[in-house]
Amino acid sequence: MIDTTTAFKFSYGLFVLTAKDGDKDNGCIINTGAQVTSNPYQISITVNKENYTHDIIKETGEFNLSVLTQDVPFELIQHYGFKSGRDTDKIVGNSLKRSENGIVYLSSFANAYISAKVVEQIDCGTHTLFIARVTEAQTLSDMPSVTYQYYFENIKPKKQETKKGYICEICGYFHEGDELPDDFMCPVCKHGADVFKKVG
Repeated sequence: MIDTTTAFKFSYGLFVLTAKDGDKDNGCIINTGAQVTSNPYQISITVNKENYTHDIIKETGEFNLSVLTQDVPFELIQHYGFKSGRDTDKIVGNSLKRSENGIVYLSSFANAYISAKVVEQIDCGTHTLFIARVTEAQTLSDMPSVTYQYYFENIKPKKQETKKGYICEICGYFHEGDELPDDFMCPVCKHGADVFKKVG
């Protein structure tokens, strides 16, 4: 079933992107999503090639997007992160909900979910643009979608200016200390030292 009101909720914001690798679900957060056509209902997403979720979608051709709401806690965003790893099973629990395609979607802190089947893949260098036909779309709540601006202003913790160290400009993780090794990797979002800013 496709509820067309989900198109309005999907028009901006942060999404949990999920895909299925055999028996294991994988996911991460993205902020790149757009409606391409309304009849048929098609969307596009852009996913970093370093993401394992990217590899799953390339292989299976299916994914779900859960549209996050303004009441989403920072801990959930930290949990999923902006990158996904091959050996990380972030989606566990007994209360998981699945769409008709068998892929997990968030039933809390999400106002809608969209299931889609890839119809075209476009190589964009470091990323792949997936154009997909929507196979299922459901509205879950009336809570407003969280925009990237709202996330930075109200959800992401403020920078710890009183301590000396380095802060990840992607997820807000703070590494205390006078030096940051060149090969340092953020334990939350898995980005390298180049996205850290010195503070304090």
